[in-house]
Amino acid sequence: MPVLFAAQYAYVGPATLAVMRQEWGVEVVAAPGQEVDPGLLQLKRVTPGNALSEDGMTRVKDMPTLRRLGSGRRNEAWNYRRGVSSRIVYDDQFGDLRTDVTQDPDAPPFAGAPLTSNPSGAISESVDTPVQPATPTDASTVESASATFIRALTGALHLHAGPAATKAFHNAHVLSRHLALHTLFAFTHPTRDLSRLCLRENFEPPVARLISETGRLSRSPVFVVGVYSGEDKLGEGAGGSLNEARVRAAAAALRSWYLYSPSPEEVVLPSEVEGEAGRTRTWKPQMVDVGEIIT
Repeated sequence: MPVLFAAQYAYVGPATLAVMRQEWGVEVVAAPGQEVDPGLLQLKRVTPGNALSEDGMTRVKDMPTLRRLGSGRRNEAWNYRRGVSSRIVYDDQFGDLRTDVTQDPDAPPFAGAPLTSNPSGAISESVDTPVQPATPTDASTVESASATFIRALTGALHLHAGPAATKAFHNAHVLSRHLALHTLFAFTHPTRDLSRLCLRENFEPPVARLISETGRLSRSPVFVVGVYSGEDKLGEGAGGSLNEARVRAAAAALRSWYLYSPSPEEVVLPSEVEGEAGRTRTWKPQMVDVGEIIT
């Protein structure tokens, strides 16, 4: 999951969307009033300086616990450990802490949210809440405003042009960027992880074998080691020592396992079965992995 979070952030994170806004030539201007010239991104910038907490005596950057408030977590004022499971449930789509979530049960819903007055949970007619009057725009950073602009543009394209145009737009501007996924993996104990993986998948235990070497007695030797499971080679790595080459070979085997890509005919996206296409194709969930190796 940390690799998935990092990949999502690399493709559609605020930093990437801010770069896309710059590439499109959309300039940023301050928010003077209600109208702005077309082609400009208008926002109210965050006041520079060191923000103070509510007591007016402590800077927020010096109090890590204050930055956790509004994350939607229980006991958020305490520095509890954030595991992968809690990041999936409580945090945003990138696994980062939220900052605008309230836990007040009496807080009003967003404008236009359906309401029900039946406390028993039975089905009843919902009544739309009246739209609240517009409030002054909150201060924002250029990066956050750029990300919001790109996401709003994508939503408007989906609303007015349809899913096909939105998918083409996404493929042209987002998925067209190359991301070296193999650089996101950082294995601490690759030999142990590979052994546990082979045990879980009922493979033969991995064995490291020397494939080639050069300059063993020189100042800069190079060893090429392969990791085999029976007669199948799982990975190969080179290093200045036998142990370094063995560790790199195990890491390469793990990357090849997790970066495996099925054939395009086996992958059916949910958007490909919408409308008329759903009569001929059936969506089937793709398994990423059955679970963690080390528990």
